[in-house]
Amino acid sequence: MAMLPNAYSQSVSLAAVLASCFAAVERGAPQLPLRAVDGAVVVLADGLGALPLKARAGHARTIAPRLNRATTIESGFPTTTAAALATLCTGAYPGQHGIVAYEAVDPVTDAVFNHLSGWRSGPDPASWQRVPTLFETGAAARIRSYLVGHARYATTRLTQAVHRGAEYVPARSIADRMTTALSLLGGGRSVVFVYVPELDMAAHQYGWQSPQWTAALEELDAGIALLDRGLGKNQGALLTADHGMVDISAGGKIFFDHEPELVAGVKHVAGDYRCVQLHLEAGASAGDVERLARVWHEAEDDRAWVATREEAVAAGWFGPNGVDDDVLGRLGHVLVAARSQVVYYDTRATDERNWAMVGQHGSFSPDEVKVPLIGFGAFAS
Repeated sequence: MAMLPNAYSQSVSLAAVLASCFAAVERGAPQLPLRAVDGAVVVLADGLGALPLKARAGHARTIAPRLNRATTIESGFPTTTAAALATLCTGAYPGQHGIVAYEAVDPVTDAVFNHLSGWRSGPDPASWQRVPTLFETGAAARIRSYLVGHARYATTRLTQAVHRGAEYVPARSIADRMTTALSLLGGGRSVVFVYVPELDMAAHQYGWQSPQWTAALEELDAGIALLDRGLGKNQGALLTADHGMVDISAGGKIFFDHEPELVAGVKHVAGDYRCVQLHLEAGASAGDVERLARVWHEAEDDRAWVATREEAVAAGWFGPNGVDDDVLGRLGHVLVAARSQVVYYDTRATDERNWAMVGQHGSFSPDEVKVPLIGFGAFAS
């Protein structure tokens, strides 16, 4: 049985990034060593892991030379977009803000929903994401907040949950988003968040080692160069990511529902494909949980970390502050986080479109957890 990892063993995670930018604008005490500024930009490049960036350094002549040990952080856990965005935009951990996976079980309705694409009939975003956003608290200090992203994300429920308090400004291309961000900095104290999904999209379809991912990296690099040139003396920018990527071969796809003992007593399968969360039937006993954990240990200990809900919470998987009582029911009774290059599919709840994805994330590998945190303008180190 492998020792369980701790997702927050370092002092800096995504929880500190946007919060420190607001503190720098407010002339407060940021956790990160940032200069006081009048305006700050945070660019989140979805899927830009530090290790893939290093491997493709020749295609990122603006970004890659600034990547080193001091400009690399561990994003947190789970390494999935919805949870990471909530952590970044609230400064809180999943155990408090309540977004704990790509797919989650709503204990009120006893149903699984997808935070990115299947939330239309899910819970109210205003209460499901449980803490004020930094955009909301910044408004109390008269700091204007903007979110610059593609128009298709403007009204999603995830946007309503994690970006509430920010004015959404649509912009199509990466270059357009950077130009828009610069224009928004000119009107007094402000923080601008820019979302870049292109690398994540390319990696899921083709893998991060593909020409398509490299092309997206080149486009990002050109956009960051444009942003860097346009920053004023009292303006700073940070580039970071929600997670990195692991490319999965056909042999790494595990269809676990083909083994009846691995799903015996399981009512819902949620989580991520590299961190499955298994929810037992209502009324399941502690013995039922231990039995399920045991059979998963026997089957997968050589390529996954297997933990009960209590073990995962004690190991700090969902933050160093533990998990609030109202969030506990959203976690699976047993969690299975991939250690090797595998993904776990339940064929009863997924289809071949999901199985075809190459780039994957959600677990603890360095390829998923390590992300850049690189400063520009007044935030350049």
